[in-house]
Amino acid sequence: MSAVSESLLQTYAESDALGLADLVRRGQVSPDELVEAAITLIDRLDPKLNAVIHRLYDMARASAANVDRNAPFAGVPFLLKELASAWSGAPNTNSSFYLKDVVSDFDTEAVRRMKAAGLILVGKSNAPENGWSITTEPKLYGATKNPWKEGITPGGSSGGTAAAVAARMVPIGEASDGAGSIRVPASCCGVVGLKPSRGRVTLAPFGDFWYGGAYFLCCSRSVRDTAAYLDALAGALPGDPYIPPVPDESWLALAARAPKKLRVGYSVTPPNGTSIGAEPKAAVLATAKALEALGHSVEEHDMPLAANEAWKTYTDMTCVQTAATFGALEALVGRPVTREDVEPITWAIIERGRATSGITHANQVEQIRQLGRAIAGDLYAYDIFLTPTLTQLPRPLGFYDMSETDLDRYNAKWTDSVFAFPFNISGQPAISLPLHWTPDGIPVGVQLVGRYGDEATVLAVSTQLEQQMPWKDRRPPISA
Repeated sequence: MSAVSESLLQTYAESDALGLADLVRRGQVSPDELVEAAITLIDRLDPKLNAVIHRLYDMARASAANVDRNAPFAGVPFLLKELASAWSGAPNTNSSFYLKDVVSDFDTEAVRRMKAAGLILVGKSNAPENGWSITTEPKLYGATKNPWKEGITPGGSSGGTAAAVAARMVPIGEASDGAGSIRVPASCCGVVGLKPSRGRVTLAPFGDFWYGGAYFLCCSRSVRDTAAYLDALAGALPGDPYIPPVPDESWLALAARAPKKLRVGYSVTPPNGTSIGAEPKAAVLATAKALEALGHSVEEHDMPLAANEAWKTYTDMTCVQTAATFGALEALVGRPVTREDVEPITWAIIERGRATSGITHANQVEQIRQLGRAIAGDLYAYDIFLTPTLTQLPRPLGFYDMSETDLDRYNAKWTDSVFAFPFNISGQPAISLPLHWTPDGIPVGVQLVGRYGDEATVLAVSTQLEQQMPWKDRRPPISA
């Protein structure tokens, strides 16, 4: 291919995904040109970030020739996270040595919808092994760096996607969230990250992950891209275990419509008794003030959740399904997993899962169901509930260390994300928006939580804040 012009690279870097698709529809740029722009920027920027661990350029070039130019994301370069989702012909290792040779031979239903939406896979984004970290430092692929500041985490487990989107290598990429893993990296990297309602995006052909605690969507740079991506991927299949209500209009249309006066609650008091940093607290208070200025009713409300006990129950429950998953993978790999195949904390998770009795596990699931009801019930009076995404600024690389062998000690370090995991339990939609920056340029996310099934209000308020507290022109030092 001929060299990509700097003019095209500038247009590519300044446009969101819908903007690029519009250029394709109007014939101002071709899918092939967008693919080459993405390849150029990945090759230029990723050596500094290590966000893209599989470069699938030949697949991308082949796909560009067959794009439906009327699709919502026609010709838009895209990254798939290296965790769970299967795209036929692409590696699918879960960042684990145990699965390092696995290549997908089928498409999950969500991937089928990504392809139908016109997205072009240019690579796969880095993730921690099995997704169980809020940083992105797998032994198999090495650490992803934060494009905003050297030495701090980009967050996890979708840190590769968030870093690549922030650096403008791609405008949008897949992300997933079992305890904050869409929202945490969105906060650390200054991008948009929505965890949708439970059941909003089918997990087919899989039945469930973590009893509804795991969610799949994206990181992007604009609210409208996130809304349009939700339109493209949303929808349950017959027999899915969770089916949320569906609005009469598209989320893209609903996101653009200013909401009526809303009742907004907010909290800057972590429900696990830990402290909150000055910058995350300031971010929430400034956002609350902005919403009040927009005409919404705003009041402080602290969650009564016993978060430490809830976290212990939730993480213990997930160990059983993790152990079961590795058991099921034996048929794919051809042998059982061993201690040497995985990182130490993953082995500790597997061992705890294997040692948990069926009765104990059933009791934990019941406790989680009751906690979910309590969380959603406590906040039901509010149309939107506002919190910090993280209670502290991004931690140094190495802070969350998967070479730890003590599972309880490892999980106890996740206190910064205490406002994230409750909504994995309750099933409510929650978005992290890049609404604040520290004086030295580190992004700070603010989380907006809605009622179950009401992504529309979350997206509409997010659009208001995007206009009131814009982030569009902010770029990290490592970016296009």
